[in-house]
Amino acid sequence: MEWTDFYVVNALVVILGIVAANLAAWPAIALAFPALMLINATFFHVLPFIRLRGRFSPGLFTAIVLFYPVGIACYVRAATDGILSFAALITSFVLGALLMASPVILLLIKDKPYFRQDR
Repeated sequence: MEWTDFYVVNALVVILGIVAANLAAWPAIALAFPALMLINATFFHVLPFIRLRGRFSPGLFTAIVLFYPVGIACYVRAATDGILSFAALITSFVLGALLMASPVILLLIKDKPYFRQDR
């Protein structure tokens, strides 16, 4: 991933976080952002660190210190408030996985002829 791609994707993540915070009336949608954080931390930072036997993964510190505590706290708060149903839990993780997949898909298709704007 190039730095420009990284900046664009992370800017979209910040916007998504703001939108998710304003969708508390729909827990499954609002919790898609914390699900995205937990999925990102686990599959893109912690597991690669473990799989590569301690080779540092960029974002590992953020994943452990920020993503896990905040993501888990969001689910705990939703459960404490009585708005976290099993359906909302599963839906939020499915949406989070789809959101996590979207930048990967965009990176894979960005060089396809249809998306090239330099011609």
